[in-house]
Amino acid sequence: MKRITLLINCNDSKGIIASITSYIQQQKGNIVYIDQHVDREDVMFFMRLECEFSKDIFLIEDFRTHFSKTIAEKFEMTWQLYDSDLKPKMALFVSKYEHCLYDILSRYSSGELEVEIPLIISNHPNLEHVAKSFNIPYYCIKVTKETKSEAEDLQLKLLKEHQINFIVLARYMQILSSKLIEDYPNKIINIHHSFLPAFPGAKPYHSAFKRGVKIIGATSHYVTEDLDEGPIIEQDITRVSHTHTIKDFILKGRDLEKIVLSRAIKLHTKHKVMVFKNKTVVFI
Repeated sequence: MKRITLLINCNDSKGIIASITSYIQQQKGNIVYIDQHVDREDVMFFMRLECEFSKDIFLIEDFRTHFSKTIAEKFEMTWQLYDSDLKPKMALFVSKYEHCLYDILSRYSSGELEVEIPLIISNHPNLEHVAKSFNIPYYCIKVTKETKSEAEDLQLKLLKEHQINFIVLARYMQILSSKLIEDYPNKIINIHHSFLPAFPGAKPYHSAFKRGVKIIGATSHYVTEDLDEGPIIEQDITRVSHTHTIKDFILKGRDLEKIVLSRAIKLHTKHKVMVFKNKTVVFI
């Protein structure tokens, strides 16, 4: 069987669900998952749908063209179609922190993440040994204020050559310019602690410890030009107390970062996230 996933959003109106489900039935498809959400404030309709077709009679490009003319144009839809047989290609950007990189590569190696990882890009050579242990090409492209534009040109060249679909910043300690962001809109995933904006800077856990916080968290989001303010994909928290040390804070925070980032990657690769007005609709 051929399985496809449809992500759809448009102005809410009567008959959308009935039209789509009837169309799938007419095309001899079987719907195996369907979920929808209506944003009452913006009067917007969102849908995620998975359906299966017999490979003997189904041509994905014919479906794409016919669905566009028959359904999408009628409701003025913004929509995407994804072939479940195609694994997305993910690039990892890292600096010196290794916890997220090890976690992602371990999940990838065990088959937990349904992706391909053609390359890892870093601005430091420190983690090349990790990439080698997983047999993934590692490109060290140093970034300075003077070379940032040239470095990003080289990064983009590598991303295009490897036909990368999305990027994960696995603790990449550089601010991306619009050059990369515009080429990968809502396709660059970042992770950071959830103290922002209360405890910014290089040592947020030290600041939080001095303040006596009772919870710490992590947030994964899509990257936009507004630093750490992109659409949020996933978040989580854990409790801390006066009995914990700064080291405990950091270890708990890193554990959260690994978990939250891996969840965000899974949601993205399974096409369960839709972005609208700097917010996300996440289908579970």
